[in-house]
Amino acid sequence: MPTALALVVRVVVIAVALWVATLIVPGIDVGATSTSTGIGTLLAVALIFGIVNAVLKPIIKVVGCAFYLLTLGLIGLVVNALLFLLASSIAESLRLPFSVDGFWSAFLGAIVVGVVAFVLHLVIPDRIDAR
Repeated sequence: MPTALALVVRVVVIAVALWVATLIVPGIDVGATSTSTGIGTLLAVALIFGIVNAVLKPIIKVVGCAFYLLTLGLIGLVVNALLFLLASSIAESLRLPFSVDGFWSAFLGAIVVGVVAFVLHLVIPDRIDAR
């Protein structure tokens, strides 16, 4: 069972990955008016994104197992983009200043978040990030 520190590290890693996505991908925007609001928004969206992925992704993988096999896993990119859009929609419904302007922005954003999070998890020592 992951410790509280490991969960906090995961949320911070996803928040940093989301921040990088806002810098690289046009159409992903944190409309915060101050730095502290922006950091809070990114942390909240990272938490939302983590919960959405933890709850829905395993269900989608089980239900769509045939599509994963048929497309050799490429449908996973589409699923990640749709989950990214869902997290953005939830954030907007909670009045967080975070927006994603469509499927292609979500598609590229999900790839950037995945790659940046992967690299950051490689850098973080295993004793801190109990994966």
